[in-house]
Amino acid sequence: MASATADSSAKILSDLNINAGDWPPNLVKNLHLLHPDQIELAKMLLDLRQSHLFQHWPEPGVEDERKKAFFAQVAKLNSSYPGGLASNVKNAKELLADSKEGKNPYDGFTPSVPTGEVLSFGDDNFIRFEEAGIKEAQDAAFVLVAGGLGERLGYNGIKVALPAETTTGTCFLQLYIESILALQEASCRLSQGACEKEIPFVIMTSDDTHSRTVDLLESSSYFGMKPTQVKLLKQEKVACLDDNYARLALDPHDKYKIQTKPHGHGDVHSLLYSSGLLKIWHDAGLRWVLFFQDTNGLLFKAIPAALGVSATKQYHVNSLAVQRKAKEAIGGITRLTHSDGRLMVINVEYNQLDPLLRASGHPDGDVNCETGYSPFPGNINQLILELGPYIEELKKTGGSIKEFVNPKYKDASKTSFKSSTRLECMMQDYPKTLPPSAKVGFTVMDTWLAYAPVKNNPEDAAKVLKGNPYHSATSGEMAIYRANSRILQKAGVKLEDPVPQVFNGQEVEVWPRVTWKPTWGLTFSEIKSKVRGSCFISHRSTMALNGRNIFLEDLSLDGALFINSIDGAKVKVGGLIQNKGWSLESIDCKDSGIPEELRTRGFRINKTEQLEKTYSEAGEFNL
Repeated sequence: MASATADSSAKILSDLNINAGDWPPNLVKNLHLLHPDQIELAKMLLDLRQSHLFQHWPEPGVEDERKKAFFAQVAKLNSSYPGGLASNVKNAKELLADSKEGKNPYDGFTPSVPTGEVLSFGDDNFIRFEEAGIKEAQDAAFVLVAGGLGERLGYNGIKVALPAETTTGTCFLQLYIESILALQEASCRLSQGACEKEIPFVIMTSDDTHSRTVDLLESSSYFGMKPTQVKLLKQEKVACLDDNYARLALDPHDKYKIQTKPHGHGDVHSLLYSSGLLKIWHDAGLRWVLFFQDTNGLLFKAIPAALGVSATKQYHVNSLAVQRKAKEAIGGITRLTHSDGRLMVINVEYNQLDPLLRASGHPDGDVNCETGYSPFPGNINQLILELGPYIEELKKTGGSIKEFVNPKYKDASKTSFKSSTRLECMMQDYPKTLPPSAKVGFTVMDTWLAYAPVKNNPEDAAKVLKGNPYHSATSGEMAIYRANSRILQKAGVKLEDPVPQVFNGQEVEVWPRVTWKPTWGLTFSEIKSKVRGSCFISHRSTMALNGRNIFLEDLSLDGALFINSIDGAKVKVGGLIQNKGWSLESIDCKDSGIPEELRTRGFRINKTEQLEKTYSEAGEFNL
């Protein structure tokens, strides 16, 4: 039997013009088990100097199914990486060599301040851009990168299932879908004649989040969106690397499996390109693609105006940004000009920006200018791309994004790693390959309006130095109430000052717990038109508005008020409304008897008394 097997293996190799002595004996013995396409994959791995993958293979007849499963995984890794595993290994060798030498990716580049729009909430300029953005929204598609679990937040579900705020319990995914539907409706109302357009919504998932995202959508009837509007694209992982020679790492728990890790959210570009969706959108007359991340509850307050900037300024790429203090731990959007003529406008991480400025004739590095902020705005990883130029660029690159590698070395010799590493790529690095003629700009918004990501667990957030953002579930929820309160203040409502309170070891400003559905107030001018006379809201109040035609007129609120109404109901809310209301109670984040989504915040709501009214028939009503 053994000699027949050896004969068949020898014949396979001679048919491929391969000398049996060049192949690992353990693989040669097992060749007769493999299909021709699997043998081609083996040849590719050996050409890439990956013979170590077969060192432990036993005789034929032992674990044969697992040997075949190994090649099924190799085929998947080969098809999901642009250019296949050969490209993956080639790129890895180059990047690992640069990393070992300590090569600076910005060598030869001189930084300068890029051009962009700095907006001030609520002024005439802001309102004009918001209106322009609403008009454009019906020609936009939205892409959410949601490959992450909430483990880092102390939450075991997917991050988009976490409540953005607990007054209404609206989760992030619901907030995003309802905001997109409100944009769709508002945009159609502005266009003359009939408008049947549906804004496409893509969610990039991962092995970790895909099935749970599907479950959340299906169990919630897609939060009111048509299922045909939503497309899920699943991101695959990439092979891990064991050393500077880019030898692929075997899984420590399974010798028939290559270890894999996430490649980063930059994969969204190649997934969109290979899915064919970009062409479908282009043929349907769409003009914009908006990319956003999974846990920023304020984002859609900034999108109408930012989209208006893209349309007005005709930016191919528009990065949403916030004001940042010099040396603050957030990347800065920077224009980089190379001595060879290359030019790009990209995010430069804060720990690279300061030395880069010092090395190019700015002895003080990153410093605040006369505005009190750094002239390099803070990147918040939300991008608006013009679809036509985006497709042309992806035709050249296939959607592959400039990668980086971040190995953890055992010692200063940089010859071996503490644990395996992998190549990574980031969504916001898309502009790195653009030609100098590309129009790349930014839109700066107030941080309180646009940016409150939820990414830190209570323990890590409590260690943040006072005055720096916590970026926790606690601060994220409080930021929503602060933004809504400040928008109402700007619209003419008098509010009591916020009160500092400590939850989960974090001191936060507690504003009135005001929240509304996106259909009530999508833009500032819309909100302003629904606030009349002299209105007042006390600090201890809670208010939730769910309905398009609710008007606040000479309202004095001291307590909790909830209003639900259908589109045909016009509701005026006024006079003194007073009750015992709802209050916040501190809880222990380690008390396992309390649901995780509350423990991550450090408080729960005591619902003592409220006024709740529902208007389910058309007509005019006064409360």
